[in-house]
Amino acid sequence: MRLSTIKLYGLEVSGIITSKGVVPVGSVNEKFNKNWNTDTLEIIKSGQLEEINNWYRAGGKEELEKLKEEVIPFEKAKFAPLYRQPRKIFGIGLNYVEHASDLAEKAPNTEPASFFKPDTTIIGHEDKIKIPLQSEKTTGEAELAVIFGKECENVEREDWTSVIAGFTTIIDMTAEDILRKNPRYLTRSKSFETFFSFGPQLITPDEVEDVLKLKVATVLNGKMIAQNTVSNMTFPPDYLVSFHSKVMKMLPGDIISTGTPRAVHINHGDVIECWIDGFEKLVNPVIDKKL
Repeated sequence: MRLSTIKLYGLEVSGIITSKGVVPVGSVNEKFNKNWNTDTLEIIKSGQLEEINNWYRAGGKEELEKLKEEVIPFEKAKFAPLYRQPRKIFGIGLNYVEHASDLAEKAPNTEPASFFKPDTTIIGHEDKIKIPLQSEKTTGEAELAVIFGKECENVEREDWTSVIAGFTTIIDMTAEDILRKNPRYLTRSKSFETFFSFGPQLITPDEVEDVLKLKVATVLNGKMIAQNTVSNMTFPPDYLVSFHSKVMKMLPGDIISTGTPRAVHINHGDVIECWIDGFEKLVNPVIDKKL
């Protein structure tokens, strides 16, 4: 199953993806006598995602495909971020060895180089990335993200799929010129407004045959800048879920953005995209606040 959050009548509401478009969960409730949350984060936090997915897989998918009036066509849907207030956002630095060359750094090979991002960085599909006044060189990075679905601690690698809600596409930004001044400026360089694009679809684990085979690509103005396969990560998703759950309690809706094949310098007027096999593209135009 695939969920999105769409803008509807001044609200941001959860919707289920069909072949024709998006069906708001509120419409599903009315049509099929359900009482599910209409907010994507609340669906995850309440444990209803599993219930909805079970219904979807047991015939709900076919019922949704029969709907007409309730469906918002893709070309008319306005996508928001999946949600705006996760408790935790982790980024993973230099998780593909090739990416380390971008910053002339040695890739971590014993433990992940993880960092926090604030939720005030969050934007959604087609929202504008704003290069800040303080930066002359900002980069964008396409990434696969893992979303936690349950409160958990001390998860073993073999159990990782039991605690996740699913996956999504991410574009993470860095004020690289600030970071180059001193690696201790990492948090500041990652925390400007609009520096975390999130969505447009949450894809449940049963929809992904083998996460290690997924190809992740950073695309700028229609040109593929870099592509790599999840299996080439130094620390794959199962390791990241286990590792971080042994550092702190992970909560429903928490996010781990697993690293990029390569960053690309973005400028005013550019369009950057995240492409992942089988996922809807995440697309964001770029403006420079200095112009």
